[in-house]
Amino acid sequence: MKIVRVQDIIGTEREVSDKQWTSRRLLLKKDGMGFSFHETIIKAGSEHTFWYKHHLEAVYCVSGNGRIKDLATGEVHEITDGTLYALDKHDRHTLYGGTEDMRLICAFNPPVTGREIHDEDGAYLPDTSDN
Repeated sequence: MKIVRVQDIIGTEREVSDKQWTSRRLLLKKDGMGFSFHETIIKAGSEHTFWYKHHLEAVYCVSGNGRIKDLATGEVHEITDGTLYALDKHDRHTLYGGTEDMRLICAFNPPVTGREIHDEDGAYLPDTSDN
């Protein structure tokens, strides 16, 4: 059994951030669950384009608001507390922070290692390591 408290991750190598977002990686590949699990804070008014070409992601909003735009179709969807979106087709998208910070709970498959950085397309490169 694993017990992970987000307050124990703050300020460690499992917390990654820049001026517009913070990602707290509660479960990583090395935890052996087959997926990774994150708390992500998207700052109000920010804009992010991502394209997880090598990962599937499910995201559940637990507080705040924003929008997501599917860059293949142009469709825009509102995100509020209680909204889940699943990037089931490796969807290229732009995420817009709303009037207040969004707190998102995210699961990635395959799991991330925690060492990833976004490339020029907004993607994480595939992990080829054994651990």
